[in-house]
Amino acid sequence: MLHVVHHPAYVSPATAGSAFRFDKYGLVMEALRESDAVFHLHEPQAMPRIWIDAVHDPAYVDEVLTLSVPPEKERRIGFAVTDRVMRRSLLSPGGTWMAAKLAQIHGYAANAAGGSHHALGHSGAGYCVLNDLAIAANRLIAEGDAARILILDLDVHQGDGTASLLAGRSDIFTLSIHAEKNFPVRKARSTLDIGLADGTDDSTYQAVLSDILPRVLDDFAPDLILYQAGVDPHGEDRLGRLALTDAGLDMRDRYVMRQARRRGVPVASTMGGGYGADRMAVARRHAACMIRMAEELA
Repeated sequence: MLHVVHHPAYVSPATAGSAFRFDKYGLVMEALRESDAVFHLHEPQAMPRIWIDAVHDPAYVDEVLTLSVPPEKERRIGFAVTDRVMRRSLLSPGGTWMAAKLAQIHGYAANAAGGSHHALGHSGAGYCVLNDLAIAANRLIAEGDAARILILDLDVHQGDGTASLLAGRSDIFTLSIHAEKNFPVRKARSTLDIGLADGTDDSTYQAVLSDILPRVLDDFAPDLILYQAGVDPHGEDRLGRLALTDAGLDMRDRYVMRQARRRGVPVASTMGGGYGADRMAVARRHAACMIRMAEELA
């Protein structure tokens, strides 16, 4: 069965002056229901501040919690940090942490939000306020729930915030396979970065993934994978530069799950990027990812 972490507050009204819409987080739940997939819903709690401060600059966390993020940081994020945005920014790391805990029980679980991989220590960026991947990974290891975590970032954009926040850690491996010429212009240094050329298609993408992932899994030997399962490598994505099809995303996700299952490693996924004028089409791509990952456990 598919286990999905979702909170109604994941959906927030659009903020004034921003093109970013939060409605896809609700549309994903509609897409799951219309698919007739059997899934169990779990509601997360906000991540306790102690774990956010362990990763982010407490002064920046204060700005988020008091709704006093400076305009220059809000411009970097891409929208204003309102009360609703602040609340969902606290719930999202809690959802990623909960998905990881559920994955350790069931083999796979999905956070129907999260993947805020551009958020840095002192500021948000690229539609990301707080970095749920780094926060959750740090907490899981600190509390003894995991010893070695692979953050597998297959969003079309490099996970620069995650790489920066976790740089130098031997117990967390950051692997980012992304479009080299896409945002961010200045890349951070992940444990391993693979930059792909514009227009990379299904077969080329899969060949890269099939070459890299098994070696990382065998050499690093994680006991948990946090999977940034962005659907923005799709050729129709508004902010992507790659050319994957629906079949290519299906092949990617099933391959990740099969490789993890072969080694007995649980996987928790976050939604990450997916952009387009037809937001229901984007939501269906995200829902399909969760469904096929769970199918590979059957």
